[in-house]
Amino acid sequence: MKEIEILVIGGGPAGLCAAAAAAELGAHVLVLERDSKPGGQLVKQTHKFFGSKKQYAGDRGIHIGDFLLEQVTESPLVEVWADTTALGIYEDGVVTAEKDNQHLKIKPARIIAATGASEKALMFPNNDLPGIYGAGAVQTLMNVAGVVPGKRVLMVGAGNIGLIVSYQLLQAGVEVAAIIEGAPTIGGYLVHASKVRRAGVPIMTSFTVKEAYGKETLEGAIVCQLDEKWQPIPGTEQDIKADVMCLAVGLSPLTELLWQADCKMKYVGELSGHVPVRSRFMETTRQGLYVAGDVSGVEEASAAMVEGRLAGVSAALSLGYGKDVGCKMQADAMEELKELRSGPTGEKTMQGLWKLTGKEGAIC
Repeated sequence: MKEIEILVIGGGPAGLCAAAAAAELGAHVLVLERDSKPGGQLVKQTHKFFGSKKQYAGDRGIHIGDFLLEQVTESPLVEVWADTTALGIYEDGVVTAEKDNQHLKIKPARIIAATGASEKALMFPNNDLPGIYGAGAVQTLMNVAGVVPGKRVLMVGAGNIGLIVSYQLLQAGVEVAAIIEGAPTIGGYLVHASKVRRAGVPIMTSFTVKEAYGKETLEGAIVCQLDEKWQPIPGTEQDIKADVMCLAVGLSPLTELLWQADCKMKYVGELSGHVPVRSRFMETTRQGLYVAGDVSGVEEASAAMVEGRLAGVSAALSLGYGKDVGCKMQADAMEELKELRSGPTGEKTMQGLWKLTGKEGAIC
């Protein structure tokens, strides 16, 4: 049985920032990461970030991930276990994990769950044909493994992920036949949409996949237009030839461990699914269990990093570390989140937080 003050489950941007912040206040931290290299989504994000310098604006995701990992590994108070999967959080506070084909037990004083999110699928005939991927999987193939997924791609979804991955496919020499989007407007930033449009890629709003086809692998898809009630309009079908289809239709918080830990959960559509009810300091209804990042509601990586810092500081403060400086760090993080969520891009998140925790939660 390994005992530790703070256990961080998930070594993505939220988890790494949580570990660094807790260690800065003097707490001993163990980070569990199921992949071979911590960094989460950052390890495949070659685009530059927006925001302010506090959220590494102007830096590419891959470089931000390396910087966060360096911060953590250089701290004598932080231990990182890669290739390790958390299996359960039990009533007695024990967390079990699998590492090197061994079943391990960990007894932390505090837990921070930063498990992220998984890609959503889309239902249509033949959606299991080889060649149909989640957009994140395609991004991993290209930017981590150095493998192009095919020759001609149909992208489904015009949010930031769909737009960014489309541009990265073009950079890799892959033809993007079209981007289709079920909503009447593009969900991603205009700067990303403008880049793919300048490259000659059409963005078709109010369109969805009617069916995919192919003998052994994907050969193409029939798409059709949607009316204002999201119903297919007969006679609007188009045949788009493609050997790859990318589904960029959203993410779902990975909350299995939180359900098992008996945290109070609530479905909030604006936050992309069932999320844990938590305080403005990121503590769930199970005392001593904190959350950060997409597991608490899907947002951009910049918000995940700030939430991670807030959760890490809050957990360390609850153990008696860094009272004066920690309270200021909490206040700074909450103000930073408020800034990130201001304006039109953060309106959806603010609405979700209002539904989840009330006025106080929406402010933070």
